[in-house]
Amino acid sequence: MADAPVTGRFAPTPSGRLHLGNLFCALLAYLSARKAGGRFLLRIEDIDLPRCPARLARQAVEDLRWLGLDWDGEPLYQSRRTEIYERHLAMLSQKGLVYPCFCTRAQLHASAAPNLGDTQYVYNGACARLSREEAGRLALTRRPALRMRVPDEEVRFTDGLYGPQAENLARDCGDFILRRSDGLFSYQLAVVVDDALSGVTQVVRGRDILSATPRQIYLLRTLGYSVPEYVHIPLLMDAQGRRLAKRDHDLSLTALSRRFTSREVVGMLAFSAGLLPEPRPAAPSELIAAFDWAKVPTQDARLPQALFDGL
Repeated sequence: MADAPVTGRFAPTPSGRLHLGNLFCALLAYLSARKAGGRFLLRIEDIDLPRCPARLARQAVEDLRWLGLDWDGEPLYQSRRTEIYERHLAMLSQKGLVYPCFCTRAQLHASAAPNLGDTQYVYNGACARLSREEAGRLALTRRPALRMRVPDEEVRFTDGLYGPQAENLARDCGDFILRRSDGLFSYQLAVVVDDALSGVTQVVRGRDILSATPRQIYLLRTLGYSVPEYVHIPLLMDAQGRRLAKRDHDLSLTALSRRFTSREVVGMLAFSAGLLPEPRPAAPSELIAAFDWAKVPTQDARLPQALFDGL
C-alpha cells in the first residue's frame, strides 16, 4: 500500500442494526485511512428510505461512536442527494448510454445461465434492441428501469488484497441498472457519484462486492472521474467457519453491547483481521500505528470463540 495520504470512507446501509461484518469493515477502512495520515468519511446509504428509516440511520452513527471511531466532517446521507444522481443520469443519457428496460424479474431469471444461481444473471440486452415506438407502447403499461450500455471490452484493476482483476463487461456483466423501475437509483450509480464528489481515493469493503467494481470503474471513467484504489476484505465467519448472516441476532450490536465493552469487541475484530496476536481489548486509535495491510488475510476471517461462549 502506498504511504501517501488517502481519503477513505465507510458507507453502511441502515436497513437494520449494524452487525459484526459492518464493524469489521468500518474498523479496517478507518485504520487504513488514519495510518496514511488521511481523511476518513462516513456516508449513510439510506437511498431506499422505506427500508432505511431515520431511526436506524441515527443508530448507525451512534453505534460507530460506541465502537470508538471518529470521522471527518458531517455524515453524508444519500437520501438527500437525489438531484445529484438525476444530474449524472442525464449526463449519461446525453452520451446515448442509457435506455429503458421493461423486463420483469421472471424474464430476467429465465434468461440466466444455470450456473449463475438464483440472484445473478448477465442481461441479454433484449430491451436495448427495442425501437422508440416499441418502448413507447410498453411504457403505457409498465414503468421501466434504466440501464447503462456497456462495451465489449475488459476492465482491469489491481485490488489491494486480491491482486489483479479483470472482467469483460458485455460478457460477464451485461448492461446494468442505473435506476430501478420504482424510481430508486441503483447502488452502482449512487456509490460512484458519491465517492467521486467526496474525493474518496480508497474504497475498503467486503470481497462480496468485488465483482461490482469493474462496472463502477467504467462508470467513473465515463463520467470523467478518477478511479480510487480498491481494497476488498475477507468476510467474517463464525468460530466454525460458517458465514455470518442477519439471522444471527445474538451477534448483532444490540446483543453484543450487553455482553462486551466496545474495547473487547474491537480487540476481537482486530484479532480476526490478523492485527493482534490474541483477542485483547483495544481502542481503534491504539491500533493505528501498527496497522499494515500485509497482516490482513485473504482467506475469510474467523471470529474468536469468546464471542459465542454463553450463547
